[in-house]
This record gives sequence, C-alpha cells and structure tokens, in this order.
Amino acid sequence: MVLRWSNDDRIVDVTPSARRLTDSLRHIGYDFVTAVADLVDNSVAADARSVDVDIQFDGARSRVMITDDGIGMTERQLNEALRFGTRRSYGRGDLGRFGLGLKTASISQCRRLTVVTRHSPVHARLTARCLDLDYVSRADRWEITEPPSSEPIERARRWLMDGPGTVIIWESLDRVLPAGHPEGGWARRRLENLARRTAEYLAMVFHRFLEGEAARDRLTVSVNGAKVAPWNPFAPGEDRLQLPPKRFELEVAGHVGQAWLHPFVLPPRSRFSTPGEFERLSGPLKWNRQQGLYVYRADRLIQSGGWCGLRAADEHTKLARAALDFDTDLDPAFQVNVAKMRVTLPPELRPLLESPIQDLCHQAEAVYRRESPVNAGASSVPDTNLDSQSAASRQQPRPLEGSGLALRAAAMEVGESEALGKIMDKVRERSPHVASALGW
Repeated sequence: MVLRWSNDDRIVDVTPSARRLTDSLRHIGYDFVTAVADLVDNSVAADARSVDVDIQFDGARSRVMITDDGIGMTERQLNEALRFGTRRSYGRGDLGRFGLGLKTASISQCRRLTVVTRHSPVHARLTARCLDLDYVSRADRWEITEPPSSEPIERARRWLMDGPGTVIIWESLDRVLPAGHPEGGWARRRLENLARRTAEYLAMVFHRFLEGEAARDRLTVSVNGAKVAPWNPFAPGEDRLQLPPKRFELEVAGHVGQAWLHPFVLPPRSRFSTPGEFERLSGPLKWNRQQGLYVYRADRLIQSGGWCGLRAADEHTKLARAALDFDTDLDPAFQVNVAKMRVTLPPELRPLLESPIQDLCHQAEAVYRRESPVNAGASSVPDTNLDSQSAASRQQPRPLEGSGLALRAAAMEVGESEALGKIMDKVRERSPHVASALGW
C-alpha cells in the first residue's frame, strides 16, 4: 500500500491484485471460437492479407498458433499490447474497442500466451513477450517476460524471417483439454472438433473480408492448412429476393451516426441451385434459428440470427434474413460486449425497425406458403362418402401467382405497408381461403 498527500488530501494506492484479477478476467464470456475470432480481428487491424490458425494436438503440450502477415509491432507496441486496458486509442472503423481482446481472449483458453512479432520489412528484428499466468500468480504483479527459446518460438521465428507479421502462441490449454487426461483420444477428438467449428465460425464472421466486400484487400484465412470458404447468410449466388434498404440516423453523445438495414428473402428448397447448397445455407443452427437479423460492426459479423425481441421466430418466416450494419461510432448505442459476440438494439432504433421487419416477414411467409403443398396435412385416404365435386369444393384454391407480392410491393410504394399487414391479418382471421389464394 502506498500513501501520499496532495493538497492536504490523503491518497491511497489500491492497485488490484494481479493474481485475483487475471483469474476473474478468464471468465469474461469467450468460448474457443470467439476467442480465436477476436485475435483475427487484431490481424485484420494490422492489415494482414493472410491468417493461419494451427490447432496442434500433442497431449499436455498441445498448442494453438495464430499467424498473420500484417505490419507487426515494435517492442514498445508489443509491451503496450500486453497491457490490460491498453492506453492506445481506437479510430473509426477499428475492430478493437476495449484494449482487452488479445489478453482476455487468450487467457480464457490458456495459461501461457506468447507473442512473437516483426515490424521492420528490412531488418529481421524479432521481439517476443510472454504473459504467463503461473508467473503472475506467484509474483502477484502485472509483469510480462521475455520467453526462453522453445520449439514453437523457433517455429515462429522461421516464419517471420520472410517479412513482417505476428505469431500468437497459446500453451497450457487448461480451458481446452480435459483436466487430468490431456493425452487421451477424447482430448484429440475435442481439438479436431474445435478446428472444424473454428473454420465454420470464421467463415461466417469474416465472410465479407473473405469475399473482398469489406473496404480493404481480400483476406485469406486457413485452419490447420485448409483454406476457409466464406459463408454468406444471404446466398448471393441464388435466386433470392432483395427488398429496398433502409437507412436510420442515431445520435450518440452529440454525434449522428448511421445504421443500414438490408432485407432478403432466401429462396425455398426447390429454387436453390442444389439440395446441398440449400443445406449449407441453413447455417450452424439450421433454418428456423438462423432467421432474423445479422448485425455487422465495421463489416465484421457480431450477431447471427434472431429477431432481438422484435418478434418471435416462426417456421413460416424461416427464409427471412436481414443485415443490420453500423459503424464503430455507434458502439455505445449498440452496447457491444467485450467478446464482440452480442449487441443490444438501441431503444430509439427498435420502433423504426418494426415496419420493415414486418414487411420482410410477410414477403418471406408468402414465398414459404407458395412452396408448401396446397393440401399439406390433409388425409391421403379418399372419403368415399363424398362425390368428387364436393371433395374438390373442400380443397383450398391455388395461390394466384405473384398476387400477394404485387400487393405488398404496391403498399410499400405508397407507404401503407403497415396498413396492408393489418388488413391481411384480418383476412386470415375471417377468410383464410382468400388469404391462401393470395399466398399469405
């Protein structure tokens, strides 16, 4: 404890216990795939064109190495990067936010984080630093060390001889490997499964960067040597329906920022190019749970699917997906969490989204119902007590092709989409056969 006096005030230094606080920070909310994604954010911020994730099983010596060809760091920058709550500032469009990601993402999975980096494109001058939780626990001080030579560090040095970049090494994977049994087949299968899940997650979260749609050079990511193909939730290569985009203005601390909504109705199974592509586009959680909003911050996907409380998921609207984009200047309004995997819709934005989301879901339901058999659920056994004419009269009429979509398009043009929605709700209630004929 340090005491000092300033202007007759008694000031007491209460620097937190390094041992206790680092243990608490391990529980900040990451899982393996979101922790890896947070480190890929750093590679993107460093202008990397290539990122390689290597998940190596070697029993208790298993490790994860994340390598990029970005601009690297100087010795001073590396020391600052390993500070909890770095003093560096973040500009508009930076994927970083809190100055915690590299450290908290890493120690959420391992007890030993090593960073090897090269900044100069001319001189092969490398800097290595280690954040070892066992050392921090013993010393109870916020200290990093220069690590001794080891096989993974030498491997990182060889890789960086070709030019600038950074290598992140996770060792002592106590949150990944089963305690007491890191050598067994279960541990091996777990790492293999994590490699597969990591590839799928990075394919979704960074799909705009992998496709070259983001405002930077195209990014290449590989996991265990296999190139990651982008997973775009809006099926750009298929016969989808794209509704008009909406722009919203939000004020945060005197600054006006913009958010954009881009709604899509994906095609039903019969209109997909192949059955396999229909299954692939169903997503990790499958069609029903993948419907809804896909929220992007600076082109990086933060939240995938769900309606954020605007409505409930429904089988009839499973083809409805919408991209909601905002830039980093609206971070306070969207309350991005440290792990960058969850946002909260600003209260002033929620009512503005209700009408376009309702229009989107009406369109998706119309497409869904046109795809469904007219007599779905009816008995396949003919009723011999009815003549063919009366049996036919009980069948629902076939939808009038395009009529429902035409009505909705007209309602959107004259600004009466909400009124049309209310009208059709009443039509469904009183004359369901008419609603069915219109494709609702």
